[in-house]
Amino acid sequence: MSSLQVIFGIGPAGSTLAEELIRQGQRVRCINRSGKADLPAAVEVVAGDLLNQAQVNELCQGAKVVYHCANVHYAEQTKIMPQFQQTIMQASAAAGARLVVLDTLYVYGSSQGRPLTEATPFASHTRKGRMRAELVETYLAAHRAGTLEVTLGRAADFFGPRVLNSTLGDRVFPMLLQHKPGQLLGNIDLPHSFSYIGDVARGLALLGQHPMALGQAWHLPVMPALTQRAMLQTIGRLLGYPVRSIALPKMAIQAFGLMDSFMREFVEMFYQYTEPQIVDAQAIERQLGLAATPLEQALQATINWYRGQTQQKAAA
Repeated sequence: MSSLQVIFGIGPAGSTLAEELIRQGQRVRCINRSGKADLPAAVEVVAGDLLNQAQVNELCQGAKVVYHCANVHYAEQTKIMPQFQQTIMQASAAAGARLVVLDTLYVYGSSQGRPLTEATPFASHTRKGRMRAELVETYLAAHRAGTLEVTLGRAADFFGPRVLNSTLGDRVFPMLLQHKPGQLLGNIDLPHSFSYIGDVARGLALLGQHPMALGQAWHLPVMPALTQRAMLQTIGRLLGYPVRSIALPKMAIQAFGLMDSFMREFVEMFYQYTEPQIVDAQAIERQLGLAATPLEQALQATINWYRGQTQQKAAA
């Protein structure tokens, strides 16, 4: 029997999650500001303001699970994300729904190359990382207090269909398809974990259903921690021709930040690309049975999506 699943945020994660839940036979309502999205016809897409408590309460009525995949521009995160947390938590509690939150690695801060597990202490030295850590503590405190059921899925850098603004996003795949160098970040010869967006969606859907998932954060499945250079070489093998790359140093990001607010805000997070970032996601595989999609399969799906986008633009 289907149940109502409410998703806030229709970026790559929210959209892919909606498709996954539809495949599972669930009833899905997605909320964004416009009320418009390129999603299957079975998905109900509704306009909503996450800062309007009464509206959020109404949108969550009847929900069995609420998924918080909403985000805002980098420059607004430390101000707006805590407000989103409060409205979504209150609405989920009022509906008696389980709340599943998409989380980031920012909470850990610098790892000094040590593998990150769910037990790694929070030691963020950035504004956005400290804000994210405070949000996590608030979610888990609400669960311990019995206010509502909460679980979190923590992802590494995304890649996959629909993923544009990422290390392996629109500065890489479209460039390689045009035989141009892909633009990477920092030291591209350090191991770096990536999350395939399909695995992020499957992981969030599983957390929304599994009885063992509650009251903690889980690392969503990750690819083996290859270097950025090795990832590009693997893409090249799938494309069938040699590929080239450009590695942007922190100085370049700082220069771009003079004109671009996203890049200006991104500077404090650049440490992620100057040290190994290795995510251990064994817990979700061992305890909940979810493993990552094979790397080449995930990369091929990504290539196919970007190739389709290129063909659509050429035909327009």
